[in-house]
Amino acid sequence: MQEEENLQENEEQEELYEHYRFTADKGQELLRIDKFLMDRIANTSRNKIQQAAASGNILVNNKPVKSNYKVKPLDEISVVLPYPPRQIELIPQDIPLDIVYEDEELIVLNKQAGIVVHPGYGNYKGTLVNGLIYHFENLPLGKGEHPRPGLVHRLDKNTTGLMVIAKTEQALTHLAKQFFDRTIERRYNALVWGNLQDEE
Repeated sequence: MQEEENLQENEEQEELYEHYRFTADKGQELLRIDKFLMDRIANTSRNKIQQAAASGNILVNNKPVKSNYKVKPLDEISVVLPYPPRQIELIPQDIPLDIVYEDEELIVLNKQAGIVVHPGYGNYKGTLVNGLIYHFENLPLGKGEHPRPGLVHRLDKNTTGLMVIAKTEQALTHLAKQFFDRTIERRYNALVWGNLQDEE
């Protein structure tokens, strides 16, 4: 399970970056690597390449180089560049919700293991939020760069448990304050196996 989680995390990280590999020709004349890469990577800028070099993300023969490095014949070059930030669009999806309580102000639902709470890198659909906006209109969006309708807290993907969802701006404000002030009581149950020592 841990290997599977690590693999998924690595895949999500991979999605954030562009990877390039080049081998300089035998007849390659000495040329600054930022200029060399500008001619070979579409839709990039010299500034972006220089930032990648400063971050250690341009390797020549498996060693990081600066942007003024002169490319030589048969150099093996690898480059990692960040993708531009992707705009996250909230798309309603008919995802079943296990609602255990609901009134005019809030919803309490049982989030199942295996579902991500809100869209983000690597998880653009099939999240709890996609299901919430399908079943409920006009949930409060809250503040922040990415809207998260009704959310005042979250649970990890592989965690099952109750979540409180705000249906109004007033409920969102009050619930968020309670979580911030830690006046809400939360209980966690964990399944463990093996022989645990006292200090653990």
